[in-house]
Amino acid sequence: MQTRAAPAVRGGFAAAMHGPGFQWLVRCLWLGLALGLTACASLPPPAAATSSIAAKDITATPLARVATDSLPAEARARGQSGFLLMPEGPTALNARIALIRAARKTLDAQYYILQDDATGLLFLSELLDASRRGVRVRLLVDDLYTPGKDALFAALASQPNFELRLFNPLAVRSGPLAWRLALSLGDLRRVNRRMHNKLLVADNSFAITGGRNIADEYFMRSDQANFVDMDLLAAGPVVPSLSDSFDDFWNSRQVRSIGSLVDLPPNDERTRRLLAERCEERRDLLPEAATDVLGHPPVSEQLANGRLQLTVGDGRAVSDVPEKITYDDPEASFADSVSQRTIAMLYGARREVLMVSPYFVPGEAGLALLQQQAARGVQVLVFTNSLDATDETLVYSGYARYRLAMLKAGVKVFELGSRLVPKERRLGEFKSSTARLHAKVMLVDRERVFIGSMNLDGRSARLNTEVGVIIESPALLAQFTALMPVRELGAYELRLRKDDDGLQWIEHHPDGTQSVLDEEPGVNVIDRVRDWLLLKLLPEDLL
Repeated sequence: MQTRAAPAVRGGFAAAMHGPGFQWLVRCLWLGLALGLTACASLPPPAAATSSIAAKDITATPLARVATDSLPAEARARGQSGFLLMPEGPTALNARIALIRAARKTLDAQYYILQDDATGLLFLSELLDASRRGVRVRLLVDDLYTPGKDALFAALASQPNFELRLFNPLAVRSGPLAWRLALSLGDLRRVNRRMHNKLLVADNSFAITGGRNIADEYFMRSDQANFVDMDLLAAGPVVPSLSDSFDDFWNSRQVRSIGSLVDLPPNDERTRRLLAERCEERRDLLPEAATDVLGHPPVSEQLANGRLQLTVGDGRAVSDVPEKITYDDPEASFADSVSQRTIAMLYGARREVLMVSPYFVPGEAGLALLQQQAARGVQVLVFTNSLDATDETLVYSGYARYRLAMLKAGVKVFELGSRLVPKERRLGEFKSSTARLHAKVMLVDRERVFIGSMNLDGRSARLNTEVGVIIESPALLAQFTALMPVRELGAYELRLRKDDDGLQWIEHHPDGTQSVLDEEPGVNVIDRVRDWLLLKLLPEDLL
């Protein structure tokens, strides 16, 4: 939500200051040592990069024909788009692979995190295969989480038809994240601003956006913890708008080609062998049910049939400009941002607002807006992570400061439980892993919805860049209603204790009974003391 100052990037300095036990203290000491050892690592002057834009001559491609056939003629005449919700990880990953395999002209991919785990290597191997059959591949990755990947990225970029660029790169190219950040402290203002976008566009005909990065834990492949997330597949006029956003980033001054940061290897046998060993043997898709939780068959099957089961709606792509990270004025960063345009939906709410965000820090201005809407009789529901589910306890502590005021104002608050969701099994098989919320969704009056990469916090509003889609479609909202009855999603419902200002966590059971907890699930005294101290030292804009 809107706040008064620009917060630090999550996973950057904030992440370097917390973790299991007292690891944050060790990292802080490393930061101090590094600051004493180096003045500032800096990037070389940017080299001229070749500009390019999304392909327009795509009408003859198979994907363009399927996109057209998937939309009714009356919807096309009205300029409407078609959408497919993808709440399940295997469906979302296999859909990406299906689009990559079906592409014939262009593939544009833009991600905050792209790991070199099983999921990331599968994704890269499919992009590489597409480039070898003549598809132009443009891959844009934020540089924060790229340590150790330069050799692989350079090898990919050495291949014909494969271009790879990094957004807002750090000068330090090796070492763990805390070390790279430490050596960049002199350039803190710049490196603290990141591209949080998630987007894949195939032949300028289909696009996938939403909350998922490219890593195992976003697609139910982790043995420790997996994210409950939401992606959106789109066709129609909204897709070229998303492509335009990608072009803006690709050609911006905030981007460097991997070849301007490290030497590209020759396209020889040694490079091809490296790629074969790292990528080309990682080609297994995830097991996928005959239909997903919404009753849709796999996207690959729908593509083979020549028509996707899309829900029609008026869609509008919303994207920050890459120059947002250069703005010194916090108000300028917020103006016309994805956050501003999404939060504006609240003002028109008449009946109900449901806000889903893994990191929810409303700030005083956001709290006032929620209180105002609740006072108007709008039912306001907030759905976020519980303490036992969050991967960012410090950010959770920042959110927790607002819970009491929200509940007193009549806002309903639900917190996803790490051990509750796997019991439901509606959103996938967690096996031995725990669950964490990662979806970023806002629904208003069961008529309008935002789905994208934006969290409801000041960092998304003023510092990071984001992308998403705002859709008006009661039919699509009906699918959310069927998918997300909040009391059945494995969430604790928060309520005020009657005798004091304390909180209770209510666990609802399938048989209609409930358990009442007076102690916060997942509470750890050491973590609580650590975060309390850090919140005393750090302003909210550093969460």
